[in-house]
Amino acid sequence: MSRYQAAEIEPKWQKAWDEAKVFRAERAEDKPKYYVLEMFPYPSGRIHIGHVRNYTMGDVIARYKIATGHNVLHPMGFDAFGMPAENAAMANGGHPKDWTYSNIDTMVEQMKPLGFGLDWSRMFATCDPEYYGQQQALFLDFLEKGLVYRKNAVVNWDPVDMTVLANEQVEDGRGWRSGALVERRELTQWFFKISDFSDELLSALDTLDNWPAKVKTMQANWIGKSRGLQFSFSLVDAPHGHDRVEVYTTRPDTLMGASFVGISPDHPLAKELERDNPDVAAFCEKARQGGTTEEAIEKAEKMGFDTGLKVRHPFDTAWELPVYIANFILMDYGTGAIFGCPAHDERDHEFATKYGLDIIPTFEPVEGEYPDGAFVPAKTEKVRYIKSFAGEEIQTGNEAVDAAVDFCEQNGVGQGVTKFRLRDWGLSRQRYWGCPIPVVHCETCGVVPEKKENLPIQLPYDEGDKPIDFSIPGNPLDRHPTWRDCDCPSCGAPAKRETDTMDTFVDSSWYFARFTAPRADTPTNMADAEYWMNVDQYIGGIEHAILHLLYARFFARAMNICGHLPETAKEPFDALFTQGMVTHAIFQTKDGNGRPVYHYPEDVELRDGKGFLKDGTEVEIIPSAKMSKSKNNVVDPVQIIQQYGADTARWFVLSDSPPERDVEWTAAGAEAASKHLARVYRLAAELDDAPANAEADQQLLREMHKAIHDVTGGVESFGFNASIAKLYGFTNTIAKSRAGAEAKREALKTLAQLMSPMTPHLAEEIWQTLGGEGLIAQAPWPVADEAMLVEDTVTMPIQINGKRRGEIEVPKDMDKAEVEKLALANDAVQRTLDGAQPKKVIVVPGRIVNVVM
Repeated sequence: MSRYQAAEIEPKWQKAWDEAKVFRAERAEDKPKYYVLEMFPYPSGRIHIGHVRNYTMGDVIARYKIATGHNVLHPMGFDAFGMPAENAAMANGGHPKDWTYSNIDTMVEQMKPLGFGLDWSRMFATCDPEYYGQQQALFLDFLEKGLVYRKNAVVNWDPVDMTVLANEQVEDGRGWRSGALVERRELTQWFFKISDFSDELLSALDTLDNWPAKVKTMQANWIGKSRGLQFSFSLVDAPHGHDRVEVYTTRPDTLMGASFVGISPDHPLAKELERDNPDVAAFCEKARQGGTTEEAIEKAEKMGFDTGLKVRHPFDTAWELPVYIANFILMDYGTGAIFGCPAHDERDHEFATKYGLDIIPTFEPVEGEYPDGAFVPAKTEKVRYIKSFAGEEIQTGNEAVDAAVDFCEQNGVGQGVTKFRLRDWGLSRQRYWGCPIPVVHCETCGVVPEKKENLPIQLPYDEGDKPIDFSIPGNPLDRHPTWRDCDCPSCGAPAKRETDTMDTFVDSSWYFARFTAPRADTPTNMADAEYWMNVDQYIGGIEHAILHLLYARFFARAMNICGHLPETAKEPFDALFTQGMVTHAIFQTKDGNGRPVYHYPEDVELRDGKGFLKDGTEVEIIPSAKMSKSKNNVVDPVQIIQQYGADTARWFVLSDSPPERDVEWTAAGAEAASKHLARVYRLAAELDDAPANAEADQQLLREMHKAIHDVTGGVESFGFNASIAKLYGFTNTIAKSRAGAEAKREALKTLAQLMSPMTPHLAEEIWQTLGGEGLIAQAPWPVADEAMLVEDTVTMPIQINGKRRGEIEVPKDMDKAEVEKLALANDAVQRTLDGAQPKKVIVVPGRIVNVVM
């Protein structure tokens, strides 16, 4: 019996593809181009089956597009800057650069045996000076065009790591690495002017027809367009020249329910008060110890300080409201001040209840009642406004907001304003392992851009004669005088480099453009960018649906303004697919202190639904959990390749569920996939020399064309699991067919072509075995003959008293009377009737025959 030896065959074909440069992407005007890209990985040092699923999806599309005559760009790189490398250096010694490049080497070694059709000649890491030097050039161009600027801002500050944290790095009010309580601190930071593009970024979502609706909704909510009212409360006593407090509200319909005004601890009025009042200063300092994320603010206890100041209500000067400094108001949201309407805002209700403030409802349900002082949530259905500008009226919230804005404008109280939730992108990070910001600080000239001819401004590897000590908190660049101290590019006087580095989101916001010309001495080569852009198919996780994609869309626009991308690339990703995760059971025991200890799947033996370690200890099994290195429930593809081969891993991750859903990796599933591929190999290797059989040959070829049609449709629609289901069925058809050798040979060669994007090594081996010309990776995709898809006959089941007893195959246009005769003559029907005459025979043409006894 022939046996498929993956360990021998797979390297052979990978070498053949490399030698033929099958996946080397070069501009070719005689072919339509196709750019497929998966979100590139962070070099953690170990890939898992989740990576395999993501890159296999892209590889299926890339190989299919090559077969359909496209000139395909399918590159790979590494998103290589960031805190994990510095954390490793802190924990284990060594250097982030060495750790990163060592991990990249390891991951490339793990990925190449999987047979991905990647143009490895274009590979780069974002920590390559050649890459981040061009990123620095982009920064300078953005600076020149006014797309980047510097200002003071309140940030999340980790007092242990001594660095600014992105909102995503604050977990439950603590630094994600140090666990320290995060503080609000005002620092001078660099910002990209993404907010200038808010309206464009929002409206352009309507043009992205091939993006998931949920992703577009998430982006729209993050951009957060809203129409509201901006107006001022006048202060009863104007301290220190402050005579009013300006607010912006999206719910002006609740203005008649105001019971207090709140200002941020960083509001100019609060800062003025804290200079002279130690109690105010102490409160503001405590309030600033909370994080700046919305999640952190919502979870934190609501704290307020009554300033003793009061403001006048704009529609009743005798109506005075107290002014509080509150910890849940941020300076960079709106105006840094709000009015509180506790009856209709849950946060305001919590605050008012705590401090004994009035709770004044402005509307109530049309039906039903709320007790006095209750929180009445905003509703989408009609409500009755009992305190409104037009008297009692039944409206929805949206209608009332518009009416309130109009009324206030007509009466000189503020103006209607459209605002966006999206804030400018703060890119400064106080850490070493990132792209240096290419500016210099000169006492005479101020902030001076570095000259482009001096780029890249490279990170120092050491501190002269000694290695950098990453165990010391803070940014090593701040204490590196030979790197930090320099000459001013403008006047030549002694100056200092900017020691902040860029947010790693910057690195991943333009890599797709760099792949079009990765060795260019400018950020892009316009001819290459015009040819390859846009990315035709982008693939990645839903966790990147907001920030990464939003920042990349901004960068594409900024690069267009600066002459690095064509106008047509302002929306860089034509189609987006967000794949599901690969999950696996978690195996855990407990240590002596009751803390969980996690075990790798390869260390656990499963018996009768239970898991055991090699020493016999039973483990607790937590089913179908997201793969996580911290839980050790990751499956190492290297071990799967060694045991089954790369094609088994590829086939399994595509076959078990729709690609947008999660798939659970199981040993049993991998074993079944391996057995099926071995069966396909045997069908080709053991093909006999059976003579032609006209009827069976024709039927097999008809099924072959059906398979071509269905598999092609599945691949084009990302229905990979549906395509594989069809391939399973077609394999069974071939195995059972009585067709002659030549018909089977044609069917098996076609089967190999249809499987080639999913199992490329096996397909090549079968193709060669059956005499296919050249490499199957370069063979044209089979095309279904439409005439062969038309059925001349139809199979009709026969039911007797509702139970299926047989079936007949008849011409599609056969007369009902003739169908009835054939049905009653069927052997199975005759045995069931046993000489009795049917009471009635009902023929549904093309569908079914019902016999009633």
